[in-house]
Amino acid sequence: MRRLLPAPTDRLRFREMSTDDLDAMAALLGDPEVMAFYPAPKTREESRAWIEGNRERYAEHGHGLWIVETHDGGFVGDCGITWQAVNGSPVLEVGYHVRRDLQGRGFATEAAGACLALVKQELSPTLLTAIVHPENLASRRVAEKLGMTHIDDDRAHPWIVRTVMGITVQPA
Repeated sequence: MRRLLPAPTDRLRFREMSTDDLDAMAALLGDPEVMAFYPAPKTREESRAWIEGNRERYAEHGHGLWIVETHDGGFVGDCGITWQAVNGSPVLEVGYHVRRDLQGRGFATEAAGACLALVKQELSPTLLTAIVHPENLASRRVAEKLGMTHIDDDRAHPWIVRTVMGITVQPA
């Protein structure tokens, strides 16, 4: 499988996750504020599984969530494209997590925009989604800045109805 990677942006670059990222990812995914719209923050072992799951996605699909860092190597978070399910059907999703102290600076929008450009170049035509907790207004704003609109509600989970934002991506 050919592995994909978004092009660097003005402030950010992307790379595949590795086990060397465990401390940074455990801090990110274990932060209660970053994970406020998930059922719970992730433990160190769950963060290790997150990394391994993305390494499996790279091998199987050529993409997953990537480490996002500044050009000088400062850890920002993760962002990428993964296959998810909405009401039992597979959809391509752009997902993003940014360190709490760096939120509100446009990093999620910039990283997600680079992923959208990659989808346009390599995977289009396709539907690209962002699946967000209905109260996560910041995440919804990122999706809207990418040109996404509300297309569905995911009712597959008994504890929440998630908002599905989407855009049909055409080739560049």
